[in-house]
This record gives sequence, C-alpha cells and structure tokens, in this order.
Amino acid sequence: MSFSATTKNELARIVPERKCCKLAEIAGFIRMCGTIKLSGGGKVNVMLLTENPAVARHFKRLIRDYFGTNASLVIAKTTILKKGHYYELVIEAEKNAEQILRETGILMVKEGCNYISDGIYSDIIKTKCCRKAYLRGVFLGAGTISDPEKAYHLEIVCNSEMLSIDVKKLINSFGLHSKSVIRKHSHVVYLKEAEQIIDFLNILGAHGQLLDFENVRIVKEMRNKTNRISNCDNANLDKTINASARQMENIRLIEEVRGLTSLPEKLREAARLRLENPESSLIELAELIDPPIGKSGLNHRFKKIEDLAEKIRLTQKSI
Repeated sequence: MSFSATTKNELARIVPERKCCKLAEIAGFIRMCGTIKLSGGGKVNVMLLTENPAVARHFKRLIRDYFGTNASLVIAKTTILKKGHYYELVIEAEKNAEQILRETGILMVKEGCNYISDGIYSDIIKTKCCRKAYLRGVFLGAGTISDPEKAYHLEIVCNSEMLSIDVKKLINSFGLHSKSVIRKHSHVVYLKEAEQIIDFLNILGAHGQLLDFENVRIVKEMRNKTNRISNCDNANLDKTINASARQMENIRLIEEVRGLTSLPEKLREAARLRLENPESSLIELAELIDPPIGKSGLNHRFKKIEDLAEKIRLTQKSI
C-alpha cells in the first residue's frame, strides 16, 4: 500500500467530536470530489468518488451522523488501464441532497436563483478546529503524498483557480508556505519541504504517518551526511596525495640538479621527511619535526622548495 493510501486510512479513522467540524470535513470532501447531477424536476443528486474504501466508509458514516442521511455506496471497477476499484457515494434528491449542498456552502442563492459557488465557504471555517477538519476533508478528497523514501512532495489537485487560491490560503493560515501550479487543466497546490509536510500531517491529525515520515527523513539526512563526510574525506585524501606527489617531484628535481645538501637545513629536513613519508599529510609531517611546527610553517617550507624547483625548470627551458 502506498504512503498516500496509508495516510488516508489513518485519517479516515478520525471522527470529529464537534458537529461543526463534522460539517467542515464533509464540506471539504464534497468540494474536492463531488459531482452534482440533475435528476429531473429541478432536483439534484450528489456523487462522491474515491479510490479508497476506508475513505468511502468514513464519509458514509459522517453524512449519516450529521445529516441523518444514508448515502448509497456503489463499487465499480476502474478502467482497463487502471487496476482495482473506485467507490461512489450517492446522495439522492430524496435523501436531502439539496440540503446538504446548501449547508456545506456549495449550493447558494443569489437574486432568487440557485448557483454553484466556487472556492471555500468562509462561514464553515471560522474556527481553527473547523479549518483543520476542512483541510482533512480536502486531502481525503483530492490529496496525495509521495513516499518520503523517494521524494518530499504533497499536493492537492483543485478543479478551479479560485478553489486553489482558497485552499492555499487555508493551508498557509497555519504558518505554512504552500505554492500552486497549473498542470494541464488542473490547479495544483503543493508542499515540497519535509518540515512543511510534517507540519501539515500534524494539522490533519495523521500522527502515525507523521512519525514514519520523520523517521525516514532522519535516516535520509544521516545517510546524506555520511556520504558528504565520506566524499569530503576522499577529496582531502586526493588533495594530500596530489600535494605529496608535487612536493616529491620538486625535491627529486633539486636532488638531481643541485643535491639536497644545497638546501638550507630547515628545507633539507622537510625534504627528507617527505621522501621518507610520501603518504603522510602536512599535519603528520609537521609533528615529526623536532621541535614540532605548525601545518602552515611546514607548508611555507615546501613553498620555498617549490620556488627553487621552478627556478631550475626555467633555467632548463632557457638552455
């Protein structure tokens, strides 16, 4: 089962205690995945579609508890290209479909005419608990979250620009920084930072999945840190080897042309230690000098040796 499906299963086990929160969650779900169909005589039916059976059972219960309406549950196979089933909750006109649409702020009246509103009905999310419940309904209806092992990405697909603006505003009212993008004919609100997604899961109440997400994030960060340290160590080792090879090349050139006895005592000591310890770092070599000197002091000696070697090379080129 995907991380997204497991998250929805956990959320589907949450039953709001307050009636206002039940209504808010139902409203969020209907807004995201509801379809209104005319049934003749000006009456309407409401169809709610989901691929998650736990979510279908959850909202069937919520609708019954709040509205006293027993929505029909229809199970059907998906298309040939997709495996599995989808679950359709049907609220018929005879079962107060119109009342439900009005109470959730979806069916409104203006100048004596009914119309379908766009965006989120503000009266239904006046309190913080209702905002959380509404977001839970929104995510259960149209949200997905990637497996944190693969990527940090949570998104909610909206069917209009106005709805995406309101969903983004609602998410950001909790101090988050969601963004939106147009994908084909949909408006997608998304979060891509791990900490933001963790905070969002906490808002929804998915505490079990939050802990799993956090554990994966910690392991990934430790793994990345280990890789960075390893890469840094390898880079430092390569740097030490390259520096040692260059220093030995300079020393052997001086030895061949002038002899190491031509060097001042301190430079001669540094040259001898390098030839005897070709794989040692500057710090290790500096500790072998009596009395020990600092890394910068030894590096200064090798710089003088390099300058002498360069003078020899220039002389050889001019001949």
